[in-house]
Amino acid sequence: MKKIELLGTLGCHLCELAEPIVYSVAKMYGIKVEQVDIADDPKLTELYGIRIPVVRLKDDTQTQDLGWPFDESQCEQWLRSINAV
Repeated sequence: MKKIELLGTLGCHLCELAEPIVYSVAKMYGIKVEQVDIADDPKLTELYGIRIPVVRLKDDTQTQDLGWPFDESQCEQWLRSINAV
């Protein structure tokens, strides 16, 4: 099963808006979602602090991400563009 990460942090209202979008699209394609709090990792905070919420797919060779704003259609299109579905 493929896995995507939803990067965010506590108190982020945009992250709360992104969550149902990401979970809905992931469910359609059988993709697991892992929520990652960037506050737990200084490197993630530096990379994504002003961009969250961010959906990210990591594999052995690359990292692809989609930053806010996005809707279900854009999230689905992004997954297709990176061959995740």
